Amino acid sequence: MSDSWKLTLPCTRAEAEAIDASGDLGDAIPGDAVLMTTEEIEDDVESWRLDAYFEHEPAADTVAAVRALVPSAAGATIAVERLGDADWVMMSQAGLEPLSVGRFFVHTGAHAGAVPADKRAFLIEASRAFGTGHHETTSGCLAMLDGLGDAEFSNVVDIGTGTGLLAFAAAHLWPAAAVMGTDIDPVSIDVTAENAALNGVGGIDLVVADGTLNDAIVARAPYDLVIANILAGPLVSMAPEIASISDVWATIVLAGLLETQRAGVVAAYEACGCSLEAVDRRGDWSVLRLRAGAVRFVAEGPFDPKGRDGWALDI
Repeated sequence: MSDSWKLTLPCTRAEAEAIDASGDLGDAIPGDAVLMTTEEIEDDVESWRLDAYFEHEPAADTVAAVRALVPSAAGATIAVERLGDADWVMMSQAGLEPLSVGRFFVHTGAHAGAVPADKRAFLIEASRAFGTGHHETTSGCLAMLDGLGDAEFSNVVDIGTGTGLLAFAAAHLWPAAAVMGTDIDPVSIDVTAENAALNGVGGIDLVVADGTLNDAIVARAPYDLVIANILAGPLVSMAPEIASISDVWATIVLAGLLETQRAGVVAAYEACGCSLEAVDRRGDWSVLRLRAGAVRFVAEGPFDPKGRDGWALDI
């Protein structure tokens, strides 16, 4: 096994949340990397830390790319640490404590021995795709789905599936349902397929797609449960198309938005006949549960792609 390396810089909470919500940063950082953000001092928005783990010694352009993620640390000295002959992914995940949400237990390989017998466990490694369950948006979605466990759904789509975690949870809660996971990033779909095999989850159809703009997604509509854990800008842009693939009275779970962005997102879906039923607020983030209208929404004219550019930037 080759030597591993770690870069460390101070950052703010806002920068940490932007990094956590940005998903795959392959284009921004040369070479494979695992990024971890950690709160250094509880409730201090200025005292966070970014650790970037690499399988090989990072080149100068890679170091510069990491520094560019945290403008507040422009004057700070970047700590470069050689970890030696070590499992760099396992080391990067050591700080990710297992997460227990309702029926579910999400953990990395570093905590494989801690799985409770009464939980459905998912092994989700920190990787190239967003969604280990530890960010408020993903854990909030897990809680929202768990709360819907007594409902009946037959046709589910998880838009922006990331690591596949929410699609896996839906497949567990509603084993007879058809479940589809989609993502704009082909890497995320590859990661989801790997995670499905790792966790013994079968029968989920995976599609690379920009929102719902894919024939396979449209052909399977209407859906009685739509999950979209993305970001506020894309959620607003996609409101007409998400509403158009939703069945009458469908349940729509939306996440990836800050509480300050809630009103704008809700307004976009209300314009498509949906109504807000519940909010799960977690820190600065909110998870929304909406209900589609009594008449299936039909969008007028072509879908507007405005706002989709910021999938990884809209914080």
